[in-house]
Amino acid sequence: MLWADLSAASAIMFLAIPQGVAYAIIAGLDPKMGLYASIAPTIIGSLFRSSRHVVTAPTNAISLLVAGAVVVANQNGQDATTVAVTLAFLVGAMQFGAGVFRLGSILDYISSPVVLGYITGAGVLIGVGQLPNITNTAQTIGNMFQSVSGWIGGVSEAHTLSVIVAIGSLLLLLILRRLAKVLDKPIPSALITMVAALGASVALDLKSQGVLVVSDIGNIPSGLPDLVSPDLTMTIALLPMALACTVLSLVESTSVARSISQRTGQKLDSSVEFTGQGLANLAAAFSGAYPTSGSLSKSALNEQSGASSRLSGVLAGLLVLLAVLVAGEYINAVPIASLAGLLLVVAYDLIDYRAIKATVLAHSGDRLVFLGTLLATWMMPLDRAIYFGVGVSIFVFLRQSRMISVTPLRVGSKARLIEGHGDVEDSPSGYEPCECPSIKLVNVEGSLFYGASGQLYSRLAVASSDSETKALILRIKGGQGLDVTTSTALVSIAKQMASSGRRLLIVGVTPSAMSLLDKVGATDEIGRDNIFPARPGLFEAMDLAIKSALAGPEHSHEGVCPLKLYIESRSIE
Repeated sequence: MLWADLSAASAIMFLAIPQGVAYAIIAGLDPKMGLYASIAPTIIGSLFRSSRHVVTAPTNAISLLVAGAVVVANQNGQDATTVAVTLAFLVGAMQFGAGVFRLGSILDYISSPVVLGYITGAGVLIGVGQLPNITNTAQTIGNMFQSVSGWIGGVSEAHTLSVIVAIGSLLLLLILRRLAKVLDKPIPSALITMVAALGASVALDLKSQGVLVVSDIGNIPSGLPDLVSPDLTMTIALLPMALACTVLSLVESTSVARSISQRTGQKLDSSVEFTGQGLANLAAAFSGAYPTSGSLSKSALNEQSGASSRLSGVLAGLLVLLAVLVAGEYINAVPIASLAGLLLVVAYDLIDYRAIKATVLAHSGDRLVFLGTLLATWMMPLDRAIYFGVGVSIFVFLRQSRMISVTPLRVGSKARLIEGHGDVEDSPSGYEPCECPSIKLVNVEGSLFYGASGQLYSRLAVASSDSETKALILRIKGGQGLDVTTSTALVSIAKQMASSGRRLLIVGVTPSAMSLLDKVGATDEIGRDNIFPARPGLFEAMDLAIKSALAGPEHSHEGVCPLKLYIESRSIE
């Protein structure tokens, strides 16, 4: 167990060092702050989260949001480090408070298209932001279009050697990534690229030839991080940015935790996730770091490397600390252009073309929210872009505000379906409900939009939690407005059940819902044989689903099966 955690921690450390330096550059901060953000926050986050695999660290999306505050700080003559640690303190305090007051359900009202729009826009902004670092030309302050225009205007003064270093690093990184896929083995591509660039920098003395290196931005000392304290007099000025960072960090962290738990089966507590993330950011505030989040890349690597406990995250933070103590001064010679090449790949990886296609094709509300948030990131300060996206999302919510109703469907002793009656005394006279233990029937009514996805997921998770339930039949004929977020919840339940040899069958699927499931690829993931389109006859699609479940090898029932009696009586009528 210890060896597995140590092995995973080593892999995380090899990724954390180049990412930490690169992300700090995105944020416009001293590179050492990116490394410090992978020490104390990683250790504290691993100790206090409910997920044993999520690694707390700086992320590209949060770094870009912090950059907005740093730009304002530089314009006002404020110290960027003080602004960053104060921001980390405010974010940590709000996240801790959200956990204490158990506000986890509030994230269900921040739709996937908002996050996707922000992340996509951030990816483009990161790429655009690295263009001046590649050519070693002046940065232009402004929105994305102004930045591109300014860079084009100064590209004639590009530093040739810096461009060569950036392209060489980019090609090496891509070759190593391709090699890792061919060999089907993990390779620390980013670290190898950074070390190669460092070797070239030292051997050829690139700094004397005009190539910017890390020490030109900020020196990384070989020592322990200095203890610092936030400046709370900045609270009012930083509050809007802090709130945006808080929301984005919690959404990002929770999404990472949920995606991993769906594969591992680990139970999560959203409130504990919030408090753990909050404590991690409070640790960042006092250790010279900046706001952190749950890192998708490091968390996935942690799980894939076989980590068995939260000790892997603790060890990863300690290994990064050891690396800073031993090799901090060497990192100072890494060319900025090399890191810019690495960040172009990071920017590209942020753009999830499959998710974008699914969202754009899925639902008009999803499309509006995604495109609105995307354009806002390119034209507004990033904190306002998030608020704009959430505002559009709330607008869509208000148009589809009716929540869903999830009730059991049961077979009565007179072989008829009873809708929504879970107790004998509530059922129609003579229809005492009796159940088949291996097949459960559930009816859903209401608006199946993103705001209801959390409720739908949790209710279905409970319905399918009984180990005796081998097939869960979900009737959604009474549901409206199925969107990409809710379809993702259905896919998650289907995959969880399939992983243990069980089935989710969906009946009463309307043509519009079927079209959406096809467009987003959910039909294939759930299984076409498990989806039954709506039919004109009463419970006709349900009959087909029950027959399918009865015929499956997972069905078992001692004695006379009520569902079999029901189907037989229906065939006689």
